[in-house]
Amino acid sequence: MTTTSERGPRGVRPFIAGAFLAGIGFGAFFDGIVLHQILQWHHMLTATGDHPATTVAGLETNTLADGLFHVAALVCTVTGVFMLTTGNTHWPDHRRSMALLGLILFGWGVFNVVEGVVDHHLLAVHHVRDDVAEPLPWDLGFLAVSLVIGLTGFLVTRIAFERGLIASDPSKRAASYDPGRPPGGTRR
Repeated sequence: MTTTSERGPRGVRPFIAGAFLAGIGFGAFFDGIVLHQILQWHHMLTATGDHPATTVAGLETNTLADGLFHVAALVCTVTGVFMLTTGNTHWPDHRRSMALLGLILFGWGVFNVVEGVVDHHLLAVHHVRDDVAEPLPWDLGFLAVSLVIGLTGFLVTRIAFERGLIASDPSKRAASYDPGRPPGGTRR
């Protein structure tokens, strides 16, 4: 029989990594679907000058780049969901949900900050709004909102850790998991 301390670390790591990866995928999907497709503020390569959204050839190249971006988002999301299915399921539902939400928001925020810094500022392949005269305020606003999302996720995750959801001390893990008691229920 496997002990709680043996089950804990193996279940915690895939859960954390899976939720974080799913958050990266959700952030990428939101960016691609809302900013690229619905609002049409930018595409992956619209600020390069070589692929303007005002020409058919530019739109074809940008549509391909956007599609590849969505494939990467899909890979992150599917991998994250798969990892979540291998994670520890013996935590109380409310704590598991709290950690899941926090880690997804954290992954989403981290993705947006990295993507914003790299694509908007370092590589300058696009901006949040390529259809305005001054895109910098939009890029900085995107980074500010992304930091709020990421920090909110970090704080929610930290609260879940502090409430004993994910304890590094095996004695705390053992105290928080009782195989004889269903989550939220009484001992059998």
